[in-house]
Amino acid sequence: MPKPTSPDAAPAAPLPASYEAGLQELEQLVAALESGQLPLDELLGSYQRGAVLLQFCREKLQAVEDQIKVLDAGSLKAWAPE
Repeated sequence: MPKPTSPDAAPAAPLPASYEAGLQELEQLVAALESGQLPLDELLGSYQRGAVLLQFCREKLQAVEDQIKVLDAGSLKAWAPE
């Protein structure tokens, strides 16, 4: 179900190019939120952006975990030094 938007709602910022970029932006947002120095309207926007970034990072991590499970189940063998 799509969220209602107001006519003056700002367009959503694009997703980061990588997990690392998303994590860095998320860490900066958390620091700003924890500082208690953001005005209320920026606080809400930062919180919403943080939720988007958190979901992005979780999805990237899940994709990597899924790939590792496939490799573990199929072709990875225990390494033994010669």
